[in-house]
Amino acid sequence: RKVWGVEPEAIAAVQARRRVRAGSLGGLARKVLSGLPGLRRRGTGSFYYPRQGYGQITEALHRAAEAAGARFVLGATVQAVEHDGGVVRRVRYERDGASHVVEADHVWSTLPISTLVARLRPAPAPDLLAAASRLEFRAMILVYLVLEQDRFTEYDAHYFPEPEIPIARLSEPKNYSGVGPRGVTVLCAELPCGTGDACWRMSDDDLGRLVLCSMERAGIPARAPVKEVVARRLPTVYPIYRSGYEEAFDRVDRYLDGLDRLVTFGRQGLFAHDNTHHALAMAYAAADCLRPDGAFDRDRWHGFRRAFETHVVED
Repeated sequence: RKVWGVEPEAIAAVQARRRVRAGSLGGLARKVLSGLPGLRRRGTGSFYYPRQGYGQITEALHRAAEAAGARFVLGATVQAVEHDGGVVRRVRYERDGASHVVEADHVWSTLPISTLVARLRPAPAPDLLAAASRLEFRAMILVYLVLEQDRFTEYDAHYFPEPEIPIARLSEPKNYSGVGPRGVTVLCAELPCGTGDACWRMSDDDLGRLVLCSMERAGIPARAPVKEVVARRLPTVYPIYRSGYEEAFDRVDRYLDGLDRLVTFGRQGLFAHDNTHHALAMAYAAADCLRPDGAFDRDRWHGFRRAFETHVVED
């Protein structure tokens, strides 16, 4: 209920298959036992992080793409993806109050799949728009607390399954990277919600107070002064797999797959519970499907899509 915002019985069983690698009670027991001291093999349960933090991954990709000739237009809002005769032709976007048009040989989209459908021009039939609207995403507010202390705890993250504590996870990025300024640390609290919830409209300061109260209730209060509070609101973070969502997704997916020169992929683009390495694998796969003559190998892409369905979140 806390993470997805719906009653457990309303969630499709595929949710568990995408989130839990162990496929049986025996497999789950082995996974738990393998993490116990004395039974854990070297490297089990270990994750590796860039020395300068997670953002190094994106920054390195950005630099490499620019060096290869890619052009980035940041701070833009897609207004329309235009198609004609079953072929995508161009993208219209707004930036700094001005409208722009990109004539496209291919459009590869990581927009939320429901947003992509809503931006198509001409618009699809009403029943398809209705199907796309049933593909819901859970929102998230990231609340950053800047504390005037060198380190809050030795742990990289704390999890809060209790319903009376609104935040779901509290992480300390400094413990992931091992670097940062002395005497200051940052905590990132994750608050799952809907865009219509009251917390979505709260000020940054009020969200900071909510997080501090949550920490107090959990028994890990912040004892150092809070230097600053910054919140980031993300409207489409996790796909919500309500029972019966597959029918709506399949209809939308077939329609988009029928538009030539259009590819949708990524967590939001394929309505998938995926990690970063899964999203990167999708991007590499799409690139592999682009033939030397500029055509896109749709049959090969379908093969990759079947492989994507086996992805399971790594926690």
